[in-house]
Amino acid sequence: MSRGYHTRWEIPDEHRVDPAYIEAGDAIAFGQAVYDRRKELGISQVELARRAQMTQPQISRLEGGGTVPTIALLHRLATALESTLAISLTGDETSVVFRANAA
Repeated sequence: MSRGYHTRWEIPDEHRVDPAYIEAGDAIAFGQAVYDRRKELGISQVELARRAQMTQPQISRLEGGGTVPTIALLHRLATALESTLAISLTGDETSVVFRANAA
């Protein structure tokens, strides 16, 4: 029984090629990767912020997809997350993964 809620959002094709839409998707993918790795490590946003020389609100924005990182920030985050950062950009697909450093 439907209550009128959306069960799936339809995204028009013209939006999928809009540079702003693509950039937002990339930022969200990056934020999710940061969140996933932080959770794997069992650390808080506060601890990640300390390690990456950032503030907790900056980490929160980053994890929410509200920030497009610089190369310097990518390096600091990979170090803080004890990881190697792998980014793959192929066509309209973006993959962002923090891989744990070898022990």
